[in-house]
Amino acid sequence: MKQGYRRGIVHTNIQLATDVYEMKLMPHGDNNRDTSLRIEDRLGFQGNPGQFYMLRGWQLDPLLARPISICNISNGMVTFLYEVVGKGTRMMSELKAGDTLELLGPLGTGFDLELGGRLALISGGAGMAPLIYLKNRLENDMDFYCGFQSEPYYIDEIEKGVDNIYITTEDGSAGHRGFVTELFTPERYDTVITCGPTPMMKEIVKICGKHDIPVYMSMESHMACGIGTCLGCTVETTSGILRVCREGPVQLGKEVVFDD
Repeated sequence: MKQGYRRGIVHTNIQLATDVYEMKLMPHGDNNRDTSLRIEDRLGFQGNPGQFYMLRGWQLDPLLARPISICNISNGMVTFLYEVVGKGTRMMSELKAGDTLELLGPLGTGFDLELGGRLALISGGAGMAPLIYLKNRLENDMDFYCGFQSEPYYIDEIEKGVDNIYITTEDGSAGHRGFVTELFTPERYDTVITCGPTPMMKEIVKICGKHDIPVYMSMESHMACGIGTCLGCTVETTSGILRVCREGPVQLGKEVVFDD
């Protein structure tokens, strides 16, 4: 096991929709009372909304772990929501209850938990994960906008604790047909928080900029180390280069320099 990583045991790994899964992990010590286990393997999982873990459920191939945002933490158990997009996440989707994973985290800089006023949470696909954990930790008035390509999922978890939920699908199978940005009215909110595809977040920053409404983005990026050493996840900002895994993933939208 790589230095700094800890072990977790798969509690459940459930398919929610096509290529979308919810995985819950419990500390290794919950399934093994061997006192020779490292203390970090026996402790419950920790982390704040917007932070992530590097996960690997294989030995040598693929070489790199996968960065997955925290969707929730309850009673020391951590929940991840992920999409199957390649070999690593496909192997994760095949894990069964009782299987072992290696994890590094929590990593990165999360959301400000002292946000005031009315909030809009806007997600695209599995980008809902850090926003679900955030709304579970806040008591603000808030609405949740969810964009899907097709079949909606996880709605029962999204709607807990929010005032309104707005659903869009690109194929019109549920809710509004089109993009989530078409339903969003920024004037109703004091702060907007978003996570999802970069084009969606870019458009949200553009819309909110016209009304001087701050947008906080949870950025997604390919990562190698997860701790800022390799510089493989850098993005350009108005104040210089930012490492998504260290200074991010959460960043004020107006400070991010988007590619045209």
